[in-house]
Amino acid sequence: MFGCAASAPAQWAAARLQQEGKPQLLELGAGQGRDTLFFAANGFDVSVLDYSTAGVAAINSKAQQAGLARQISAVCHDVRQPLPLADNSVDACFSHMLFCMALTTAELQQLSREVLRVLRPGGLHIYTVRHTGDADYGKGIHRGDDLYENNGFIVHFFSRDKVALLAQGYQQPELAEFEEGRLPRRLFRVTQRKP
Repeated sequence: MFGCAASAPAQWAAARLQQEGKPQLLELGAGQGRDTLFFAANGFDVSVLDYSTAGVAAINSKAQQAGLARQISAVCHDVRQPLPLADNSVDACFSHMLFCMALTTAELQQLSREVLRVLRPGGLHIYTVRHTGDADYGKGIHRGDDLYENNGFIVHFFSRDKVALLAQGYQQPELAEFEEGRLPRRLFRVTQRKP
């Protein structure tokens, strides 16, 4: 759906994490692994959690073919459940559009707390979400919160207030706006640090 090249947010995140010397990365909702393979090829050890067994199988297969299997550990996991990682065990967490999936605000708050738990002190949580300035916001079937369904696909759109709500426990988040793909989709890139 999104091609094979790494996303622009993943490229930005890799540069930031390399600059800060944070090689151990947790990626949530990796899809088919385009960003995962990019991170691994650029020196990161990547732990991947994804809801789709097919996605996890594809990532593991691609990692094997690319000679990156040692740098990538992909397992199936529902992020609405506690993350299967120890406290203070990863340098950073990255997700591209996972937080704008069909998750309630309460589920997102719980996930944000779980990411905070597994990050080491000073660790970074970098995520992207479609925001309320997006052309699709408010269209389709309203599913509660800021969730709207179009063509069978539900998107959770973020306001700046929602970013602030999920930043509880972190230092003040850095917020950047960008556009991606057709429409174009309008997104926030959020970068927040564990104290």
